[in-house]
Amino acid sequence: MNAKAPINLALQGGGSHGAFSWGVLDALLEDGRIAIEGISGTSAGAMNAVALAHGFAQAQAQGRRGSDPREAARASLRKFWDGIVAMGALGNTLSEAQRAPFAFLFGPCAGANSPASLWVNAMNSFWSSALSPYQANPFDINPLRSFVAEQINFEALARLAAPKVFVVATRVRNGKAEVFSGKRLSVDAVMASACLPTLFKAVEIEGDHFWDGGYSGNPAIHPLIYNCQGRDILLVQINPIRREELPTTSAQIMDRLNEVTFNAGLIAEMRAIDFVQRLIKEGKLDPAQYKDVLMHRIDGGEALDAFAASTKSSTEAGLIATLHQLGRQHAKSWLGRHYEALGQKSTVNIKQDYLDDMRLPMR
Repeated sequence: MNAKAPINLALQGGGSHGAFSWGVLDALLEDGRIAIEGISGTSAGAMNAVALAHGFAQAQAQGRRGSDPREAARASLRKFWDGIVAMGALGNTLSEAQRAPFAFLFGPCAGANSPASLWVNAMNSFWSSALSPYQANPFDINPLRSFVAEQINFEALARLAAPKVFVVATRVRNGKAEVFSGKRLSVDAVMASACLPTLFKAVEIEGDHFWDGGYSGNPAIHPLIYNCQGRDILLVQINPIRREELPTTSAQIMDRLNEVTFNAGLIAEMRAIDFVQRLIKEGKLDPAQYKDVLMHRIDGGEALDAFAASTKSSTEAGLIATLHQLGRQHAKSWLGRHYEALGQKSTVNIKQDYLDDMRLPMR
């Protein structure tokens, strides 16, 4: 096996829990044995993807005299998340209208009675009464957009050969996933990928309108299958597929409903991958024409379950640092257990972890 195993990354969204994914990326880059060919990201996963790629683009622009691309990517990710923490800490300098949308995605949230939580609850209540963000937030104020635009050089990303970056949003008029990459990758594409329709106006791009990519792929895996050569795909999962406890409070029900909704696209793609793998194994598909994908996963699991759902909108420095360290620990553990499997076999049991018991035998 090549000294640097080629791999593609699929990064889920999940608000501030994306700091866990930052830790994973930080450890993979530090390890040095992984060559990242492509990255697909949704919402916070999209932000991690463009922040990492920004570091590679900076190193590429500097040429041979520039910094190590991996270290540049690590620095870019740290700068991005440090900026998120700093912006959250300075939230009091913003007006309530400015602070609330930012607070929901990456803002200060001290619990159920925090301004962010109260605002979100009010928005949900308004939504049920037919008051849309076009009325509640008519100027579509979202300071996170300006922050991302200042942090990321999208023109440089368009010239970047590797890693390829794929940001996914959902086209409003037909519900299909739209993949933004290359010259189409922009700050608007990233904000579209994180656009919750009950809180923000749909993002207009090229005359069409888009909502959060999680509705159609969290993250979308197909861009990595069809646009990258490598067979290995590493999913960084921060939204649980399973929860044993029945949600009973309104907050718990809403949290679980969001998890189910935003995992639906992932489960569908896993089903398709499993189906193709079975056909190839049984000799019904030509492996020269159909890619036999090798799936891997780094999952926050119980470690992230210990954090309340409200922490997804918290940028408290201690929380972000803790999540970052958890991500690093999980990535190092995964490398120790599964690195040798890269290029050889999958380390995820798709049938067991993602599919139901009604999978019919092929005739």
